[in-house]
Amino acid sequence: MIALAIFVSLVFLYSVASHRLQQTVFTAPIIFTVAGMLLYRLIPEFMRLGVNSGVFLRLAEIGLVLLLFTDACRTDMRLLSKIENLPARLLTAGLALTILLGGVAARVVFPHLSLWEAGILGTILAPTDAGLGQIIVESERVPIRIRQALNVEAGLNDGIVVPFLLFFMALADAQVEGGAASLMKFVLEQLGIGALAGAAIGLLGGYLLELSGRREWVAGSFQKIGLVALPFLCLLVSEMLDASMFIAAFVAGWAVQVRFKEAGRHTIELAEEWGQLSNLAVFFLFGMIVVQNFPPFVSSAWLYAVISLTLVRMVPVAVALAGTRLSPASMIFMGWFGPRGLASIVLGLVYLAQELHLPGEPTIRLVVVASVLLSIFAHGLSALPGISLYSRRLARLPSTAPEF
Repeated sequence: MIALAIFVSLVFLYSVASHRLQQTVFTAPIIFTVAGMLLYRLIPEFMRLGVNSGVFLRLAEIGLVLLLFTDACRTDMRLLSKIENLPARLLTAGLALTILLGGVAARVVFPHLSLWEAGILGTILAPTDAGLGQIIVESERVPIRIRQALNVEAGLNDGIVVPFLLFFMALADAQVEGGAASLMKFVLEQLGIGALAGAAIGLLGGYLLELSGRREWVAGSFQKIGLVALPFLCLLVSEMLDASMFIAAFVAGWAVQVRFKEAGRHTIELAEEWGQLSNLAVFFLFGMIVVQNFPPFVSSAWLYAVISLTLVRMVPVAVALAGTRLSPASMIFMGWFGPRGLASIVLGLVYLAQELHLPGEPTIRLVVVASVLLSIFAHGLSALPGISLYSRRLARLPSTAPEF
């Protein structure tokens, strides 16, 4: 109860000063992560009890399920065409190269990891976090084309990497077990049944929401409540079917739009309010996890974290954007501002929750914590200075530059 009271108080205090704080380098993830670290260190009871990983996992799962559903609902394919396929480049070639390069770097830095364990680590740290990059995508000093590309990328890449993570986990488990039974089980249940469940929930839910709205059966506020119920239904049904709740939620977000065209507009408040509150709670608990795991951190974990946030992110972005005629400043800006946050935390927890007991599990856990922690501070503290520097470079470009 003490932790909950402190968290709620912190949410209130941050809310009343949020506008002023958003004009500084102290982002919400930085503040809530530091608060969690201090709470765990200053109150001895937490040192003895530790962090309830089950509660942390459930909270993080709910946060990501909501995020995946709302991101899919709000994706406008017309937007992709307006910004000339920049998000498509980042989500295809860029994301695939990021996973590949992340796995290669993991094998180099940690030779004891198997090929599939390296793939797991590279995949967990591949998606970017729209919340950590919120200052970037809301700044009018950054061209709208660049902001929208980064926002769409961050909104969709977490859903895209989920099948890769589950696939690598199944391969690693099959290697340990000495057979392919777990791999076949994964393909059938996690991906296939998860996608079918999500499609069914999304299509049926969208049809009923559209029908009730057209016939004026539903009150305005309850239309939003009904829509919010769909991702939670995906979570519950997926658990009963032993399928992937993340695949189901992401597919449901796409499917609901087939009949209910206004799904994206109705999920804006959900994403910006309840989703953000869940994210702050995750970062608060993440701060406790950092202190709990801090002593075992080794230099190789920090080395990989630096490589992951720089070369593993920036090289694939440069390759993916080749031929767009964007300036080097834009490529560097888009490459650097690919923060790792909520999605990496949740995917790491999902991996640990499977209890595969792989030999490289302790390494993967520490590297994910180190990478997310470094990203929270490095990208948060560099956002405003980065925008200022980038805007000065943009001022030297002609008005006909692709950025504009």
